[in-house]
Amino acid sequence: MIFETINLPTLLAANLGAIAVMMLLLWGISILLGDVSFIDAFWAFGFILVTCVTSRLFQFGGLHQQILITLTVVWGLRLGLYLLARWRREGPDGRYLAMISNAQGNVHLYTLKIVFGLQGIIMWVVSVPLQLGVYGTTGGLGVLGLAGLCLAILGIAFESIGDWQLMRFKSDPGNKGKVLDTGLWRYTRHPNYFGDLCFWWGIYAIACEAPYGWMSLPGPILMTYLLVKWSGAALLERRVKRSRPAYADYIERTSAFIPWPPKKV
Repeated sequence: MIFETINLPTLLAANLGAIAVMMLLLWGISILLGDVSFIDAFWAFGFILVTCVTSRLFQFGGLHQQILITLTVVWGLRLGLYLLARWRREGPDGRYLAMISNAQGNVHLYTLKIVFGLQGIIMWVVSVPLQLGVYGTTGGLGVLGLAGLCLAILGIAFESIGDWQLMRFKSDPGNKGKVLDTGLWRYTRHPNYFGDLCFWWGIYAIACEAPYGWMSLPGPILMTYLLVKWSGAALLERRVKRSRPAYADYIERTSAFIPWPPKKV
């Protein structure tokens, strides 16, 4: 059987090691550049690294694996290139500058632990559905897998359109200080994060058709927490409310996360 070519603990350990090496290299680059905020782009690229390691160690034999790998590469390339271009265009991210300004002790050791180390661990946990979804499957998609495929494609489309609309809005100097409330942003305050969430729950649904896929549930749960409560929507809104008074009205009429017609206020 194909999945007997490598055992699952070895696959998981190999990807953890690859992520650790990548994060150490990026940490070194951050010291040379004096900036850590490029890590956001390599968060997306890191999942492509996982697919490369997995495909190198695992003998693929079916449409199921190919779909998981293809979806992840498309998602990672699109998001990573977008975030890298934004970093080159806008410079250091204020979130990381504020984080580093509050660091205690050696700043470089702090960023190694809090920025690169922590994100590496989170990346590995979130990528477990991808790894377990590939392991032990040789055929095509069932009903659950097809539903996951549709959800993942919806997520990529939603996130891509939301990012494009935001980039176009911010490129107009006349919109400085204003709030984007048209397009997808009319129905949810965070279409990009909503799309990201759909993608990873879609990957999990596909993974559930593999023998051990259901065990990767902590991955999408952790991603949901990150996007909704920690580093995603919650953190962004705390910053925007301080800098844009009109954002309070936007909050009153616009769904926080799930797309929904705006309220009449």
